[in-house]
Amino acid sequence: MSNFEPLSVLTKQQLMTELCERLEDAIFILDSNLRYLSVNASYELMIGYKEAFLVGRPLGIYAAEFLSVEEQSILRDIHHNLDEHGFYELDFSMANRYGQNIDCHITYRRIYIDQMAYHIGMLRDMSAVIKDQKQVAHLLNYDQLTGLPNRKVFLSQTSDMLLDSYQEVVLVRLNIDRYRNLASLLGPDGANDLIKNFAEGVEKLKLHNLRSFSHFGGDDFALLFEVKDANMVRHQLDTLMQMCERPFSTDKSHATDANIYYHISVGVSCFPKDDNEVTGLLTKAEKALDYVKQHGGDDIRWYDEAIESATAGSLELESELRTATIEGQFVPYYQPKFSLETGAITGFEALVRWQHPTRGLLKPIHFINAIIAHKLSFDLFSQLAIKSVKQLSLWQQQGFHQHVCINADAAEFSHPDFFDMVSTLLTENDVAAHQLHIEVTESSLIQRHDNVKKQLNSLRELGVRLALDDFGTGYASLSYLQEYPFDFIKIDKSFISNIETDRTQHAIVKAILDLAVALDMQVVAEGIETEQQRDVLLDMGCKIGQGYWFSKPVAADVATAMLIKQNTSE
Repeated sequence: MSNFEPLSVLTKQQLMTELCERLEDAIFILDSNLRYLSVNASYELMIGYKEAFLVGRPLGIYAAEFLSVEEQSILRDIHHNLDEHGFYELDFSMANRYGQNIDCHITYRRIYIDQMAYHIGMLRDMSAVIKDQKQVAHLLNYDQLTGLPNRKVFLSQTSDMLLDSYQEVVLVRLNIDRYRNLASLLGPDGANDLIKNFAEGVEKLKLHNLRSFSHFGGDDFALLFEVKDANMVRHQLDTLMQMCERPFSTDKSHATDANIYYHISVGVSCFPKDDNEVTGLLTKAEKALDYVKQHGGDDIRWYDEAIESATAGSLELESELRTATIEGQFVPYYQPKFSLETGAITGFEALVRWQHPTRGLLKPIHFINAIIAHKLSFDLFSQLAIKSVKQLSLWQQQGFHQHVCINADAAEFSHPDFFDMVSTLLTENDVAAHQLHIEVTESSLIQRHDNVKKQLNSLRELGVRLALDDFGTGYASLSYLQEYPFDFIKIDKSFISNIETDRTQHAIVKAILDLAVALDMQVVAEGIETEQQRDVLLDMGCKIGQGYWFSKPVAADVATAMLIKQNTSE
């Protein structure tokens, strides 16, 4: 066993002294009157004063009369606690010699040696820890994109205001209309710029009586006003709507460099008229917001009882629609397409009708927006496709070979089962793929760009014919013809209504017909309502058309009778 030699008192003192000098924590020794006796190197670096300067000086470095009121109060607390307990610790922010603020944790201990009182102080720089805590707190309470308070902070601010305010409080909820479309068009960076630009624009308005402006995420914002009269906020909201009339110019690096205009939907509730609690106010403002969105957006709606009735009606309608999809209440009505030259039926467009159990036969205007809002588009398309393909099969057995065209949009295309459903339908009913046509509206092509293109190409490879509906009503029609595999162009009825007298309409339609010839596509003219319109289109070279002059949409049995009559007359 090796010899063990305990440390001598002198060696121990030297080691402890060396340890104190090398510690990262700042250490200082004070006498009984809290005057400096010694400091280590870390203390010198942190405070900015050398030991030679500090020795003999009071803890505050300067005489008490030269210290701030706060510093004098802290020194009194230190004296009192050391006298009472011999120990004291505190967290505070202090400025060093260079004017830098340091967040510190300091402990003081009173120690007696040979009946002489000394005070040992240890100071730890907590700035990095506190900075991290502040960053975490900021992440938890503020949106990182806009820097605005988040939903949690907004609700807390609202709750506090309701407790303290003797005025009226107005809670505003707003969304940017068509945000998903815009985000898809602009890409992630462009969408972020869109949101930041909007937030900055609202802040620059410096709206009167605005107490909080919050970003809940995405296109979702909230504002809180405190006013003598809630009607005073109406002018502020009008100012906000006017701001949206100015365009947002996208960066050239984004998907488009076009000017984009904000359109916003706004819902408003008021304390104490509408509710006395935060949750109720928020819910009612959001009901008003939903009401605006369901009615086309780009408007302001203040909460009232009529919204509750509309909401109840909306819930009832949703329930009825879901029942309709389950029970197969949606039926196709067939509008014939005719050869303009011979008058023969070349095919049909399947248009949805709802055979409501109590309200009778309903047109899409009565339910299509609710179908979209409640995400039932694919269910509706599936039901229409099933019935239409089965009807094609029946006609085929009767010797008729006309096609049927069904409308679809991005909501249907984005469904993972879309292609398999269409393919299976054709196979199970032994219907040739070219007898099924699918029409796509221009507005669908701005959404889910890559997925739509993939689905269209797959359908084309299967043999399904594709038509671009409402051609010319969007802003990128020509690029769509170049990018997607369409077989037909459908000229929107807005270009047909006055074609016999309007030179502009005539020129547009002629240009579309010439373009179709060059691209080896066929053209279908919609909305033909007079013989004169039919004659003008025929003279221009248009071969296929549909409209009320020929026939309104009819039930399957009537469409069958029309085909039988046509065959008989031949």
